[in-house]
Amino acid sequence: MQEILPPADIAPTRLHAAMRYAVLGGGKRIRPLLACAAGELADAPLERSLIAGAAVELVHAYSLVHDDLPCMDDDVLRRGKPTCHVEYDEATALLVGDALQSLAFQVLADYRLNEDPTVQLEMTRILAAAAGSRGMAGGQAIDLDAIGKQLGALELEFMHMHKTGAVIRAALQLGVRCGRLLDPAESQRIDHFAKCIGLAFQVVDDVLDAESNTATLGKTAGKDARSDKPTYVSALGAAGAKDLARELRADAMQAIAAFGRRGARLGQLADFIVVRQF
Repeated sequence: MQEILPPADIAPTRLHAAMRYAVLGGGKRIRPLLACAAGELADAPLERSLIAGAAVELVHAYSLVHDDLPCMDDDVLRRGKPTCHVEYDEATALLVGDALQSLAFQVLADYRLNEDPTVQLEMTRILAAAAGSRGMAGGQAIDLDAIGKQLGALELEFMHMHKTGAVIRAALQLGVRCGRLLDPAESQRIDHFAKCIGLAFQVVDDVLDAESNTATLGKTAGKDARSDKPTYVSALGAAGAKDLARELRADAMQAIAAFGRRGARLGQLADFIVVRQF
């Protein structure tokens, strides 16, 4: 990420400094780690998986910058430091998100990630779809429309499979495509794992928002309840949400069991996602 992001001393310096501020120095890097772990299953060269993971992380970082804006979630803290629009200004933060998103697709075009150009083109399509109106952006629109409403578990699943899960699924799909072609059964197992772990990630986030503190989270705790947003905690209770996260983890582990030791890294990441604090 240090190498891919434009240096802060190249014009426009303020924009480039803000881009680096938004991406570097914090974050769990779950999505690029998932891309690398999926790449291992397909015998992908690590340098290719890292580039694919970086592209996904740029999309994720852009979404956080825009998500924190006053017109969205209006938050002032992210990854333990002031959000991008607070540290700089709203206009700069808007441009940072735009620039990070376009940089993600530039990265996918600049580097050779698969010997077959049609596969690399498919990787671009996968990430674009995951970030668009039928993926992350669409999930955010549903989320905004749901404020003040009580959603059931199935409605929450539909929303978060788009808002959070789509880009997580894309991370694994891009990682796999940096290596050899998997057979249909293997691909199906990977995708089921991705669906389970993407949803579990959001369930755990909802629990942590309700039970953890701002210092631990690195972002404002309790904001979902204050904003009257429907969450898995509001729908199922904290205990029910924790049970669901564990069930999703178990389902994810079952999906990759046939990979044996080759799936160990994915299993470790599933554990990290679900048992971050509980």
